[in-house]
Amino acid sequence: MAKTFRQHLVRRVGNVVISRAVALGIAPSYYVLLTIRGRRSGAERTIPIRLMEHDGQEWLVAPYGVRDWVHNARAAGSAVLRRGRRSRQVVLNEVSAAVAAPVLAAYVRKEPVTRPFFDAKVGDPVSAFEAEAERHPVFAVANAQVNGGAGA
Repeated sequence: MAKTFRQHLVRRVGNVVISRAVALGIAPSYYVLLTIRGRRSGAERTIPIRLMEHDGQEWLVAPYGVRDWVHNARAAGSAVLRRGRRSRQVVLNEVSAAVAAPVLAAYVRKEPVTRPFFDAKVGDPVSAFEAEAERHPVFAVANAQVNGGAGA
């Protein structure tokens, strides 16, 4: 049975450390800061997260289950991804379980620290990860369309 995520002091401190490293551009290149507007407060919330690349597409995976950022992403549909001094506005689209399954399988291979939170294991068929998609939502990431241009 998969572990349930619990926020505790060590995780909070770890998030602060990785957030600072990402902001400085010295964390591993697959980490970004996700800034998203809170669905109730309207305040911007920022967390460090792995930007997953799979089959030529970027993805955000919720390895610890449906957390606040997932609810906010569902409500807002857009966010800002930042690493160092570079940031970009993105659109987030939650995908179906069938689309999410191969992304989740790849994620579990690449992020060993999150494996205890999944029932499906490395090497399991992709169909095992399809059952995980409800507990671990996956969002396709696309660059937001920028309106205007020169002189706008």
